[in-house]
Amino acid sequence: MSSASAAGASADAPVQVLEDFAGLVQLLSDGTVTRRSDANGLPVPSSPPTLSAEWKDVVYSPNHGLKLRIYRPVAASSAAAELNVEGDDAPAKLPVLVYFHGGGFCVRSFDHPNFHACCLRLAGELPALVISAGYRLAPENRLPAAHDDARTLVSWLRAQAAAAPDTWLGEQADFGRVFFAGDSAGGNIAHHVAVALGSGLLGVAPARVSGYVLLWPFFAGVERTRSEAESPPGPFVTLPVYDQFCRLSLPAGATRDHPALNPFGPESPALDAVALPPVLVVVAEHDLLRDRAAGYVARLEAMGKPVELVEFQGQHHGFLPVDPWGDAGGELIRVVRRFVYGGASRN
Repeated sequence: MSSASAAGASADAPVQVLEDFAGLVQLLSDGTVTRRSDANGLPVPSSPPTLSAEWKDVVYSPNHGLKLRIYRPVAASSAAAELNVEGDDAPAKLPVLVYFHGGGFCVRSFDHPNFHACCLRLAGELPALVISAGYRLAPENRLPAAHDDARTLVSWLRAQAAAAPDTWLGEQADFGRVFFAGDSAGGNIAHHVAVALGSGLLGVAPARVSGYVLLWPFFAGVERTRSEAESPPGPFVTLPVYDQFCRLSLPAGATRDHPALNPFGPESPALDAVALPPVLVVVAEHDLLRDRAAGYVARLEAMGKPVELVEFQGQHHGFLPVDPWGDAGGELIRVVRRFVYGGASRN
């Protein structure tokens, strides 16, 4: 059990639990947050059929003690050559996929077993150099803390592209083909990175962003969508869980229309003039956030943005981290590979 304290109620007042998410996170009336560090919260992923990638951890934000994990395919050169990435005579370079994990901004981490398995598969089967980034969690660090951390990560990536002090990235990264991706809360973070870069508020040059991959992104709004109102059963994200994540992650007193969660809320920045490279949005048929993401795609399409929506039938929210080595995950990898490699196929 770990805890973080904050100034709160009188020391004489009895401490009460204000919010309890599945026993994993509790917000107490004295401002204390307790976390269970020994609980997974997701089915333990099966072992990979073969070890397709190797990894290492790097500190990218010393001020907040934040780390990222870099994955590279075990057979990176042969994988790149198979896809004819650079041509027969050029060095084998791989695209860079920056990945932000899900968890409602409140739970899990970049090194969580399920997200670790996802990134192993992405790195080995796309193939790509995958950078899985940690970020500060709410309610100790409410939004926009996670978005601020993503900006710090972009600055770290920019420095890597300029000087490549990390040997793995220096030897094998194609910084001309960077993709930002994430699932659920991570998809929301990838969107905010896209807006910051596309608005000129943040720079990544000499690297170049070629696209964004938003997997069942965590967006919200005061007005319910049809799929939210219908509230299909979990298994992991129900309407009460969704609302609880909103309460825990947003600034105190904010509504679900806050710009951090609603990209088209009354106080959200207009996206018409934001320059966006291609965006891939993936949704699941039985996800209560399905219509929210579909509406996001429709709004971008109306602005003339290059955006694609892919829906997975019969699946629920977060099906990739829930079953990283499953058949649906394999099909998702093929969809992302097509997007990243512009139609290249790999059997």
